Amino acid sequence: MAVGKVTFSKAEREKLAEVLWLLNWISVVTGVTLFALGLFLKVEIQKWAEVMSEQGTLYVPHMLITTGLAACCINYLGGKICLDCADTNKFLRWKLVMMPYIICTFFFTSCVLAGALMCYSIRSQLEESLFLGLRNAMRYYKDTDTPGRCYLKRTVDMLQIQFQCCGNTGYRDWFQIQWISTRYLDMTSSAVVDRLRSNVEGQYLMDGVPFSCCSTFSPRPCIQQQLSNRTAHIHYDQQSQQQNLWRRGCRQALLDHYTGIMESIGLTVLLIWLFELLVLTGVRYLQTAMENVLRLGDPDLESDGWILENSLAEMARSNFNIIKNLGKCYQVDDDPNINIPTAAAEREVSSRQVQVPVTG
Repeated sequence: MAVGKVTFSKAEREKLAEVLWLLNWISVVTGVTLFALGLFLKVEIQKWAEVMSEQGTLYVPHMLITTGLAACCINYLGGKICLDCADTNKFLRWKLVMMPYIICTFFFTSCVLAGALMCYSIRSQLEESLFLGLRNAMRYYKDTDTPGRCYLKRTVDMLQIQFQCCGNTGYRDWFQIQWISTRYLDMTSSAVVDRLRSNVEGQYLMDGVPFSCCSTFSPRPCIQQQLSNRTAHIHYDQQSQQQNLWRRGCRQALLDHYTGIMESIGLTVLLIWLFELLVLTGVRYLQTAMENVLRLGDPDLESDGWILENSLAEMARSNFNIIKNLGKCYQVDDDPNINIPTAAAEREVSSRQVQVPVTG
């Protein structure tokens, strides 16, 4: 029994072909949308690529870009096919192409769904990438004269100012690294030398943060140093202290930023997938209806269209029987024809048994 069986008249088949032609052209626009979303996401990720440990997250925008280009090509061809399918004679040109086209479109539609799901599943990978990348960027913050790292200070400062964040998970992360370059330290000062010697790794650690951590909402001048010493800033009340620095870590700020973008893109791609699935279903109905009217031999007659010719249970049973019969081909132990000589073999044996007399 066919799945989703629908009967179409000649006028309904023509109307379906025209509607699908229009929907395929709309799908070309959705392909351009997919391409634009992938390009936008790639630019957004590369904008802060210096504070990410790896570019493995780029597979999502690359997939959207590729899928968008494929959508433009496939749906352009689909519009041409559907327009020709309004005429039975023109349909004969595409009869052999229709099934491979539907299979390719099905896999393409599956890729669109996979792209939508990836937008929601990339959060954990992005979080780890940001954590490691920000940690390395903060470690090399002071290396402004080192090739390959000289722009990291500017990048981190712009990040903290733009996203109103400080450090990796919080402003105290700056206490654990040396973020001031050695060339700006007064090595003649005993306090500086003692602090360098007190650290096992020889780093100049301090309870201070870069200027970019300062909150623009603070009503008083920013306090950047001796943040752990409450007695050093006795004239600041508790409320002013809370407003002095950005409290949120940059990892969480960037993660929220990208998560919002991913969720919006994922929802858009999911809607595009539903639309493409609708178009694919319509093309399948058109293909089966046109093939059935060719079997009837009269283009003016009604014809049936369906999604699947047989139910899923019947298809599974049929495939199981095929596999089962293939297995029987190798079972020769119970074959009744084994060891039964043929007539040609019997004649050959009889001729060998005849003794020809030798004349002296």
